[in-house]
Amino acid sequence: MQTGLTALALVCTLTPSPKPSSTQLLADQLLEELAAWGVQGDSIRTVDLDIRAGVSADEGDGDQWPGVRTRILDADIVVVAAPIWMGHLSSEGQRVLERLDAELGVFDDEGRAILAGKVAVTAIVGNEDGAHHATAELHQGLNDVGFTIPSQGGTYWVGEAMQSVDFRDLDEVPEAVASTTALVAANAAHLASVLREHPYKPSRA
Repeated sequence: MQTGLTALALVCTLTPSPKPSSTQLLADQLLEELAAWGVQGDSIRTVDLDIRAGVSADEGDGDQWPGVRTRILDADIVVVAAPIWMGHLSSEGQRVLERLDAELGVFDDEGRAILAGKVAVTAIVGNEDGAHHATAELHQGLNDVGFTIPSQGGTYWVGEAMQSVDFRDLDEVPEAVASTTALVAANAAHLASVLREHPYKPSRA
């Protein structure tokens, strides 16, 4: 299937490249499922870049967020993948939300929110409880700045609490995770296609 749609995964692991990352692995699996629907995608590990703290589109002084922002604006689907640490969304994931705050009040030439035509989905990994909490934080923030979240728009894996097995250590992906990831991709591709053909109407002159 050829859709012409594109996806960008923002991988909010705390582990820099090229070290193995469970968050990167789940993001890659979601991108593979999107590819089955004709969506071309790639990923960025945010920790590899100098993304400054702040809530503007460009914090200056070598801030690399503006390049990430350009790639977000060019994509139809944005995947935010993040781990859970100490029961919470990773600091990298929180920083992505904080930088996206700059898009509140930014509109296209027809008066629509600049991110309104884009789909966002999430992927969470961790060795402790908190996947639903982290997903809720991301979905709320992403929706606030204009992204549309599809039905069942999040996938996750959490291991047994206080154990040392990571997602990347598993011999095979649990069926529940694999099927959920596939569903997230299918729903995201469908919604992005709909929004491309039927964009939101302008809300103001």
